[in-house]
Amino acid sequence: MNIPRHLAIIMDGNGRWAQSRGLARVKGHERGAETVRDITTFCANHSRIERLTLYAFSTENWKRPKLEVEFLMKLLERWLKNERDVYLANDVRFEAIGDLSRFSDPLQRTIREVEEATLTCKGLTQSLALNYGSRDEIVRAIRRMIAQADPIDEAHLLRALDVSMEVDLLIRTGGDQRLSNFMLLQAAYAELFFTPTLWPDFSTDELQSILTTFERVERRFGGL
Repeated sequence: MNIPRHLAIIMDGNGRWAQSRGLARVKGHERGAETVRDITTFCANHSRIERLTLYAFSTENWKRPKLEVEFLMKLLERWLKNERDVYLANDVRFEAIGDLSRFSDPLQRTIREVEEATLTCKGLTQSLALNYGSRDEIVRAIRRMIAQADPIDEAHLLRALDVSMEVDLLIRTGGDQRLSNFMLLQAAYAELFFTPTLWPDFSTDELQSILTTFERVERRFGGL
């Protein structure tokens, strides 16, 4: 039976969820944040999942309308402040991955404060990908390796990434079937699951169904 130690999710469909209901796109992001809480809590209580990596804001998302980006930044800061107690109650360690330098100073402080507050949590690690792109991550990793005079090999490259743990299972909601510059190296041998369910409607029941299917998949890693 496969063990999904590292689960990664591309959370897609917030805007379409809202528009299909005649709502502003930002309402989809608010509802999607509630789904993040539900899925994180589920994974924190799952006996096998060690890390949950969520694609929250990509390096390409800055191309969205300015007002939507501004709302997302405010929503993120507010959500992190509110989630601190939820993380602690569920023994979840929070970490942000990606290039955080583009965010405002107050948002960067909030991110650091929640990381520090949950640093000793021993259960699930939730990695929230913020201003993240896998190509950018690889470039930053190579720069770290050069700065530290590390050998240029696969093992050192993986260690230099924002997240070195390889992905076992990658899920994308919203119906599209692409990786969108997410975890390209870590997901080299991940099992990929695509669901038409929009992220705000993605439930723990559907996640459990995917996990059950994943456990029965034969993973060969290039062998027979």
